[in-house]
Amino acid sequence: MYEPDHVKTSPDFPIPETMRAWVLGDPDQLTLTKKPVPVPKRAEVLVRIDAVAICATDLEIIHHGPPASILGGMPFNKNFTPGHEYMGTVVALGQGVDEYRIGQRVTVEIHAGCGQCKRCREGMYTACHNYGLNYGDVDKGHRANGFTTDGGFAEYAINNINTLVPISDEMSDEEATLVVTAGTAMYGLTELGGLVAGESVVVTGPGPIGLLGVAVAKALGASPVILTGTRDNRLQIGKELGADYVINAKKEDPVEAVRKLNGGKGVDYVVECSGAPEAVNEAARMVNRGGRICLAAFPGKPAEVDIAHIVRNNIYVYGIRGEGKSATHRAEAFMAQKRFDATKVHTHTFALDDLPTALKYARERIEDAIKVVVKTHGHAALSRVAAE
Repeated sequence: MYEPDHVKTSPDFPIPETMRAWVLGDPDQLTLTKKPVPVPKRAEVLVRIDAVAICATDLEIIHHGPPASILGGMPFNKNFTPGHEYMGTVVALGQGVDEYRIGQRVTVEIHAGCGQCKRCREGMYTACHNYGLNYGDVDKGHRANGFTTDGGFAEYAINNINTLVPISDEMSDEEATLVVTAGTAMYGLTELGGLVAGESVVVTGPGPIGLLGVAVAKALGASPVILTGTRDNRLQIGKELGADYVINAKKEDPVEAVRKLNGGKGVDYVVECSGAPEAVNEAARMVNRGGRICLAAFPGKPAEVDIAHIVRNNIYVYGIRGEGKSATHRAEAFMAQKRFDATKVHTHTFALDDLPTALKYARERIEDAIKVVVKTHGHAALSRVAAE
């Protein structure tokens, strides 16, 4: 029986000794195995994972390794469980936890900084200097589930209380997994200047972060909101999420089209979510002098950047990591208030046992897959969820 000392549990939520978990071996090799159910420490809770979404970064970690860092090195063959965009139910409380109750539904942030380094003390916990120094022999208190510690492709996970976001019973499991994606977009706009009411925003790249970036920008009052991409079906979803204009970059020059739509001048902000080789240079030509660019994508290789143009035009460039400064809480509030419908980016649902198939759908964009969700509990068969 799962009864560790100093941990509060409830008979209403029985906890097994072991759990199913996917473990990363060599690159692209995942094995479904059994692991002990972890025990929460002080200021931590045990979350029963009910659903987890697949992120493009998960695919990168499983194939390449970075940005995961397990004990300061690559994540392969270290009994590591990936996955980070999950939600679930609190089923056990570590010592001293009274902020949450057993049975409470939550979604999660990824990063719990160490709280000691310079960046954490500035509120930049997603840029913690102790990233990769896991709980264990080198215990600096840093945790980034699915990156530096075990993540969500399992039945249970440990979370620091600072990473939990309570959700209402009205929010579905699938929608709750999207809060962190919306939070990443929210963080980008926060770093670019916060409130953007009345200011113009371009989002480049209609992936999950880009599409929800459109929704968040519109909810913040940006005008106009312009989305660029190369897939008409995704651009249409962008319209449904609030884009005033969409541009297919295969059919027209996106820089010229943006300037034409914005009265012949550059926009205030660009949120770059495509990772395309020319994306930074195109973004720099889309913004007006003094404009701001947020880089939210991981390009596949180094890109040449026209720095002289950036300097001459006093353009500010920001790189963001994850969903910092409690952006997930703000994103969840917008979603709970129905300011936008994040479920429009959710296209497929699989069972935990079918994770390899779910990853294949996400990687190859089978059936126009955008956001693929894996359910740990419930019906085991594949279901297709149409983006209405």
